[in-house]
Amino acid sequence: MKKALLVVSFGTSYHDTGEKNIVACERDLAASVPDRDLFRAYTSGMIIRKLKQRDGISVDTPMQALRKLADLGYQDVAIQSLHIINGDEYEKIVHEVQIMRPLFSRLVIGAPLLSSFDDYSTLMAALRQQMPALGEREEVVFMGHGASHHAFAAYACLDHMMKAQQILARVGAVESYPEVSQLIDNMLAEGVRAVHLMPLMLVAGDHAINDMASDEADSWKSQFCAAGIPATPWLKGLGENPAVRAMFVAHLQQAIKSAMKEAA
Repeated sequence: MKKALLVVSFGTSYHDTGEKNIVACERDLAASVPDRDLFRAYTSGMIIRKLKQRDGISVDTPMQALRKLADLGYQDVAIQSLHIINGDEYEKIVHEVQIMRPLFSRLVIGAPLLSSFDDYSTLMAALRQQMPALGEREEVVFMGHGASHHAFAAYACLDHMMKAQQILARVGAVESYPEVSQLIDNMLAEGVRAVHLMPLMLVAGDHAINDMASDEADSWKSQFCAAGIPATPWLKGLGENPAVRAMFVAHLQQAIKSAMKEAA
């Protein structure tokens, strides 16, 4: 039976960070299932359109990729999501998988990064490995995307657990809670003297470059600096962290194992 691995991410239109993060994850995932052929899909229609118009590069949606795999005769497909939370983008994949399921003998899907309680502890250990050496009263602030979906609570949970475990880091979100203004107020009250800003996103793309690290007045760097807390941005996506990539590999292996148990 022909076997495929389909790696699905939100996508990026920045080639450099795409190589360092998405391609790095795909490489590790493919190496963990050498009996499967590797394929890619993006969930962001906006990024798919931009790549097509600007660069002439075609990337499939999950639905298109699954249809192609069925046409090519693949009957056993393992999908791994590179999303951070179980939000809208991940639900989109699950929905499309349900529609396409009848075309395959086996179709399994690996969970996003933050899916179980253990994932939070594992991610905190992974993030500690990429944190820079901190001076006195310095902390790291991780920028998450945020969501209107109820899964946005994952960012507040991670922030709370970091504080509880006395890790010198906070988590905020661009589009939901915790808001950066709140983090700044808390850090001023705690006497934090400087911060390092890091993306809590798979790639260091638009949000990291513009909303986090730019000199625009409303960027996180500018807001911290305006409050009297100097901020140093680091433009590295989570996909550059080997321990984060290992989490995605573990999720893929778990999904395949569970499916095999059910079939037995």
